[in-house]
Amino acid sequence: MNVAPPTVETHAPAPEKTHLRIGFVALSDAAPLVAAKVLEFGHRHGLTLELCRQPSWAAVRDKLLAGEIDCAHALYGLVYGIELGIGGPRDEMAVLMVLNRNGQAITLSTSLARALDREGELKAALATLGRAPVFAQTFPTGTHALWLYDWLAAHGVHPRDDIESVVIPPPRMVDALERGVLDGFCAGEPWHAVAEARGAGETVVATSEIWPNHPEKVLACRREFVERYPATARALVRTMLEACRWVDAPVHRDEISSWLAKPDALDVPREVIAPRLTGREGGKRFARVPLPVAFFDGGAVNYPRIDEGCWFLAQYRRWGLLRDSQVPAADDEAIAARINQTQLYREAAALAEVPVAVMDDQGIENRKDTHS
Repeated sequence: MNVAPPTVETHAPAPEKTHLRIGFVALSDAAPLVAAKVLEFGHRHGLTLELCRQPSWAAVRDKLLAGEIDCAHALYGLVYGIELGIGGPRDEMAVLMVLNRNGQAITLSTSLARALDREGELKAALATLGRAPVFAQTFPTGTHALWLYDWLAAHGVHPRDDIESVVIPPPRMVDALERGVLDGFCAGEPWHAVAEARGAGETVVATSEIWPNHPEKVLACRREFVERYPATARALVRTMLEACRWVDAPVHRDEISSWLAKPDALDVPREVIAPRLTGREGGKRFARVPLPVAFFDGGAVNYPRIDEGCWFLAQYRRWGLLRDSQVPAADDEAIAARINQTQLYREAAALAEVPVAVMDDQGIENRKDTHS
């Protein structure tokens, strides 16, 4: 694609730091980062982006904390886990914006999926294994762990007592499923599509069925970065809003699938990525395609809502990752307000002429978060 050189804008403060290293994990919902780099949306705002693919979410965490990357495409729950120091190092973190909603799933091994068909309910199907089931998620405090736990509990399976939960990086999920190491996993696409294409598993539920239009990946950094480089942070949010808007256009979904397929991005065939990213397919068990992954939707996707941040804290208590004696529930709103950079987002969105709208489970709700 031939793209005209962008014109650098002058009416916003110049970014204090112009070259940014941004981490990402090989997932379809990294599409806005890939589009931002390929089309160089950052140049208009005085930024040059360098994408740095990471092998795991733990690597994203470690490189953020070490300063080896400036920002990252990150699990929402990873950011909150670091802020609270749950199971690892602690640091003060920031969510600049939400990058996407929906687009995750749970896949069972083919043999377990067949057992589910025969038995008619999950608990009975798991009993046919004759051992503790092994399910993988991608990070202990991440969204995938929480979707998996919620789904299992809804089917009468206690996710902390009745299964063995292991952490595996998304690109390694399918290999582990094929080797019989796993009975199922929760992660992002395209790894569920890959599992079905290789005959290793079948997608049994999309996370949009658990929570329609749920927040998923965010643009994250340390709060120190925001404090040192506020103009850079605003310029980056503007850049990513443009990228999210571009990717969200149906006409661009096939095009971005081709870019994601490249070896330095996902290294997965385009024909495996595209059907689920474009919303044409959700897996062989879906008579109707689940809610598609959304990246912009008029800006409704991207606002970092305080109440959604509080949801993660409530889930950590639900599953024993956080005790009220450590962090009282009364403090949750203040914690989420420190992490979610709503004022910075509003400033960047205003410059980008993007309305501050939020999405509920029925679609767009035109109201503003009460926090600033």
